Amino acid sequence: MASTAPSTISAKANGNGQSYSFALTVLTTLFFMWGFITCLNDILIPHLKAVFTLNYTQVMLIQFSFFTAYAVVSLPSGMLVEKLGYKNGIVIGLITAGIGCLMFYPAAGYQSFIMFLVALFVLASGITLLQVAANPYVAILGKPETASSRLNLTQAFNSLGTTIAPLFGSILILSLAVKTAEEMKTMLPVDVTAYKLAEASAVQAPYLGLAAVLFAIAAMFAVIKLPKIEASEVGSSGGDGGSMDHHHTSAWGYKHLVLGAIGIFVYVGGEVSIGSFLVNYFGQPEIAGLKEADAGKFVSFYWGGAMIGRFLGAYLTTKIKPNLYLMTNAIIAAALVVISMLTFGQVAMWSILAVGLFNSIMFPTIFTLAIDGLGKHTGQASGILCTAIVGGALLPVLQGYFADTIGIQHAFFIPVLCYIYIAYYGFKGYKPALR
Repeated sequence: MASTAPSTISAKANGNGQSYSFALTVLTTLFFMWGFITCLNDILIPHLKAVFTLNYTQVMLIQFSFFTAYAVVSLPSGMLVEKLGYKNGIVIGLITAGIGCLMFYPAAGYQSFIMFLVALFVLASGITLLQVAANPYVAILGKPETASSRLNLTQAFNSLGTTIAPLFGSILILSLAVKTAEEMKTMLPVDVTAYKLAEASAVQAPYLGLAAVLFAIAAMFAVIKLPKIEASEVGSSGGDGGSMDHHHTSAWGYKHLVLGAIGIFVYVGGEVSIGSFLVNYFGQPEIAGLKEADAGKFVSFYWGGAMIGRFLGAYLTTKIKPNLYLMTNAIIAAALVVISMLTFGQVAMWSILAVGLFNSIMFPTIFTLAIDGLGKHTGQASGILCTAIVGGALLPVLQGYFADTIGIQHAFFIPVLCYIYIAYYGFKGYKPALR
């Protein structure tokens, strides 16, 4: 985070020689948890698609409900954190996410897709608040020059969560084969009742467990002592003498920020679109013909690639210019998706999974390039970029529409267009300029 805003705090925070390793270790659990929960959607999609017999456009409302929370809740979360401080923001975020997980219980019990969507929105609202509070907090805890490496490290644990979640979900949620309406007709009424209960509990048990974990972490955060850094201090302009101008003419006036926000929008949209379709894609006879529970386990390779790429990227971005590294990764990602669209079998399957490796560094790299040179407007810019995560709500629905109309394999042209734009941003769009 090449932000000038946290630097004044870091000097103050480090003045007493305090070690922040404990605080950072505790914060890392948050990054792991929200990665885990977000990625569980990739397993929920094929399960609910079968349970409610939905088409691709309808089932992508799962991602729409989840990622719309970023557009709705990001800016209010920023105000809440400013008012109550980082620690309280984190506790409220964890409790909100826990309530969202609890709401899965009645949703599964009543077999209501609408209730699932509401639960997902509440859950994602809590995670949005966590992101708004925890990302800058990690950047501030320690020396400003190592802020970027701290964020890369915590992001890698976020990727660990996304890698484990599909395995966990495949075993607990997808292991129950969902029966068709025709199969249900041949069953005895007592068997249908028992089956419906099993179908509901396949979702209920994992999310009740997640709720318990989130509430436990919230209780831990409520009682532990964390370095007290108020959000209002972070916004201080670092003694540049200028008045804090937070009108929309400020951050919006930087062309590379606006283009970067579009970059975040298409990056999240592209990455989520691919992850959302993998289980159903690998179920296609011409691709791999896998059962859902088996296909779900392969999703771990997609997100695991992102984790490996982040560890590699933390090192390689010190050797290669970040914008060139971004451009190269985007070109390779686009090529891999095209290969998957034009081939079948193992080649189509592994080329789409390999995209995860090249996705890895895109978010932190676009983020840091977009806020470069924004000075006192960095806080506002960060809010704009977090709101752009709503790409994960809109683009999967669009890809769902094309999957229904031109087929699941050809619908992957959506992520290809996303990566072409990101390559342009790494080539030219990132250059700091006023509009």
